[in-house]
Amino acid sequence: MAFSRTTALAYLLRAHEQNRLAHAYLISGPPGSGKQQLAAGLASLVNGTPVGDVFSAKAREIFVARPESKSRRIVIEQIRDLEHALQMRAPNGQRKVAIISDADRLQPQAANAFLKTLEEPPKDSLLLLLSALPEALPDTILSRCIAIPLARDGQLQPSDEEKKLVKLLQQVSHERSWTIQFAYRLAQEFQRLLRSVREEVKRETDEALKQEQIRYKDTTDGAWLEEREQYYKARAESLYLQRRAELIETLFAWWSDVLRSSNDVAQRSLPRAGEETAALASRFSTVEILKRIRCLEELRDHLNRNIHEALAIEVAFLTIFTA
Repeated sequence: MAFSRTTALAYLLRAHEQNRLAHAYLISGPPGSGKQQLAAGLASLVNGTPVGDVFSAKAREIFVARPESKSRRIVIEQIRDLEHALQMRAPNGQRKVAIISDADRLQPQAANAFLKTLEEPPKDSLLLLLSALPEALPDTILSRCIAIPLARDGQLQPSDEEKKLVKLLQQVSHERSWTIQFAYRLAQEFQRLLRSVREEVKRETDEALKQEQIRYKDTTDGAWLEEREQYYKARAESLYLQRRAELIETLFAWWSDVLRSSNDVAQRSLPRAGEETAALASRFSTVEILKRIRCLEELRDHLNRNIHEALAIEVAFLTIFTA
């Protein structure tokens, strides 16, 4: 589940007050989610540096590594400099903070070097990794950080595709005959929605790559373009999988609301669809509703294991949306 930046900062503030801060956090999220702002807020909290100075040269005992080489990677020399700085004693009991921006751009040698710091963090240090593509980080690094996924600011409201899916489900609730043909057509509608999401993500990442090509074409080495193309290809797939997962969670929210209505629980995840979920609750028993929720769980597991997407969706919908 992705958090808003303010919610994540409140969580970290409580951990700090209770002396329970971990030594390393991976702050991830799409552009616009506030990764740097959260890192700056946390660094200020433990270090006393003004938030606006955290990423500037004015910051004391805060060390930042970001892609700066011609290859647009974080190289091992940067990590060695950062590690050396962390080993120095901080004045006045301040906590030292290391921030790795675009951590997925760590060169393999740099990632291996930083892993040693994660395994044996210097005393009174806090390590913050920021990434829009955490899937590109080695598992050895991921496993040693507490993950804090962020939602894009202003995007905690349902996305356009989530709204379309809820509208489709509202129409489904008025259909009296849930036949195999009906379930199959609904599966096709859901896949059509996924295709539009994939196309949108591709347009966004293609445009981002184009902007980087324009900006850095005269200041990078020859290998940079190929690496960035691979980066944005991986990023497009990661964003698509994230948004597909959000749609699956919307299906969960829908059927969870049906279950709540069936058991006279007032809470709703989709309050605007309360009338429709209540109508379905009157048509199905609790056992039948739970059967559909368990089928959704199986669908999520199958998709996470990279089972053929279209086939997995069709099989699940034939169970979930037939009477």
